[in-house]
Amino acid sequence: MTEITRFAPSPTGRLHLGHAYSALFAHREAGPSGTFLVRIEDIDATRCRDEFVSGILEDLRWLGLSWPEPMMRQSARMPDYLRALKTLKLQGLLYPCFCSRAEIAAEIAASAGAPQGPDGPLYPGTCRALSWDAASDRLADGEPHAWRLNLARALTAAPPLAWIDRDQGPQTATPDIFGDVILARRDTPASYHLAVTLDDAAQGVTCVTRADDLRPATHLHRLLQHLLGLPTPEYRFHPLLADPTGKRLAKRDNAPSLADLRASGKSREEVFEMIGWKG
Repeated sequence: MTEITRFAPSPTGRLHLGHAYSALFAHREAGPSGTFLVRIEDIDATRCRDEFVSGILEDLRWLGLSWPEPMMRQSARMPDYLRALKTLKLQGLLYPCFCSRAEIAAEIAASAGAPQGPDGPLYPGTCRALSWDAASDRLADGEPHAWRLNLARALTAAPPLAWIDRDQGPQTATPDIFGDVILARRDTPASYHLAVTLDDAAQGVTCVTRADDLRPATHLHRLLQHLLGLPTPEYRFHPLLADPTGKRLAKRDNAPSLADLRASGKSREEVFEMIGWKG
């Protein structure tokens, strides 16, 4: 089997050291006879910029990486995401949620001991209790909404599921840790969870490489693979890179970009040393 891996950045800024490690990790996993893909996750039109796409590709080439063209871009795959959502709706596995973030936070604050998931307190299920007639009226009125997965119903439609961690072996999928996750919003037609699951299947990815902080998401993606009849790749995880204080490197915290490091005179070999990359 030919190994296929991918690096899938969002063009909301330039790549930093953590991205460099992740891209190199995926490239190494593909091996000399495999295929390393670059995919642009530009589904968030409010934050993604074409100039960042160009910068990301420049950074990757500077790292010595190459990939097949054309690249997949999420913004060109909206029909595929909509078809998947329709499939889940026809199975009765999605429901519209009209709650605002503030309303959800208030309801969670008012409840004692709200269950916690990987991303914080779980959605309390407010709109799950709406009748379809009531929900349909609100949809017809154009009320802002998201589409949530009815997790309890989805789990009844699925057998026990597993996935392979190449370092830790077989894993039992526990998607219930996420509760009723959002799979689509009005302004974003597909969530990260739905889009990445569909994209990996469409590209024939055989091994998904991820940072450790995304390990929990794999449990949910395994359920979506089952519900949508998609193949299940294997997975390999790498540690998060941190700054000297132990804080995770992230765009939102203004982690130094590869472009800035190059401009300051850093060589590629020096960047590899900074991230502890041995090749």
